[in-house]
Amino acid sequence: MAYDRLEEYLRVERLPHVWCPGCGHGMITHALACAMAELNLDPNQTAVLGGIGCSGRAAFLFNMDSMHTTHGRALVFATGLKLARPNLTIVLTLGDGDAVGIGGNHFIHACRRNLDLTAIIYNNSIYGQTGGQVAPTTPLHKKSMTSPYGNLEPPFDIARLAIAAGATYVARTTSFDFRDMVRFIKRGILHKGFAVIEVLTHCPTYYGRLNEMRDPYEMLHKLKENTVPIEEWEQLTEEERYGKIVIGELHRQERPEFVESYYGLIAQLQAQQVKPDGTQASAA
Repeated sequence: MAYDRLEEYLRVERLPHVWCPGCGHGMITHALACAMAELNLDPNQTAVLGGIGCSGRAAFLFNMDSMHTTHGRALVFATGLKLARPNLTIVLTLGDGDAVGIGGNHFIHACRRNLDLTAIIYNNSIYGQTGGQVAPTTPLHKKSMTSPYGNLEPPFDIARLAIAAGATYVARTTSFDFRDMVRFIKRGILHKGFAVIEVLTHCPTYYGRLNEMRDPYEMLHKLKENTVPIEEWEQLTEEERYGKIVIGELHRQERPEFVESYYGLIAQLQAQQVKPDGTQASAA
């Protein structure tokens, strides 16, 4: 089985990981390693980039080129890397705050450009590593260290944001649904264009403790109870959908990928001998 080859993709000397007991981030990272093994990716042609936050630590665990970048800027580094090395398979491990908080502008433009990158968003609805502050995805009226009386701001729907901004593959699942995590990550990597896989996960240390859900097992099953597969979603009434979140493969589209278009334009101009100022180069 492909899972027997996980040690080829992971830095086993860095295990066990640094996340809190009961955290869902290890499950997502395991799913990414399994997806890489099932796809038989070449570690020498694969890179993992992480931002700042609990999710960004995942990049350290992969036995391949990796970057631990500045907060919210992983997509900037990934854009440069993809332009310089277009044949690389590039995966990003981003947090919800990292991706759509401080990194929100970079996120929407990566979607718009349709870069061939796979962004896995570890969405635990809170800033975990930096102390439990309210995040762009913290649900209404839920508590954090900076909203002790409940959050008053409506949360971002990351999947809908990605679709609206132009991402060409968007899926959402939970840390409860391990097989779906592997399946959607594989599809995202194989997709030619910007792929977003949002994984709803649980943070017992901050989000759970502050919202009277201290048990990771309870939190995991809450995720399952509060989500509905897209195949069933269309059959529900508006009343039945209230408080629920749709999961599954939410969007798939084919359109030109940015890096291919960029290099295609360069080749075209070189063939026509057009100079940077738009004038025709003189014959040698």
